[in-house]
Amino acid sequence: MATAKYEAMMVFSVKNAEEEVSALTEKFKTLIEKNGTIEKIDEWGKRRLAYPINDEPDGHYVLVDFESGPDFPAEFTRVAKITEGVLRIMITKK
Repeated sequence: MATAKYEAMMVFSVKNAEEEVSALTEKFKTLIEKNGTIEKIDEWGKRRLAYPINDEPDGHYVLVDFESGPDFPAEFTRVAKITEGVLRIMITKK
């Protein structure tokens, strides 16, 4: 199966404790590892959002570079959209 390189930018809610952000990061890291390989994880930390999302002015940014099959990004996005604590996610092909 052919693989491609992707970049996922995730913004998590900081409304709850820092442990929840760590748990979400670990959850998505595990999901990627089951379906591909992680090249790099870059935690940007808490940043001000350009505009409030769900009445939250700040978000915790995590950037993940990974390699996977062409079907995985759609599944990754689906899981992220139904996960509590995820404000935004965007996956781009490198």
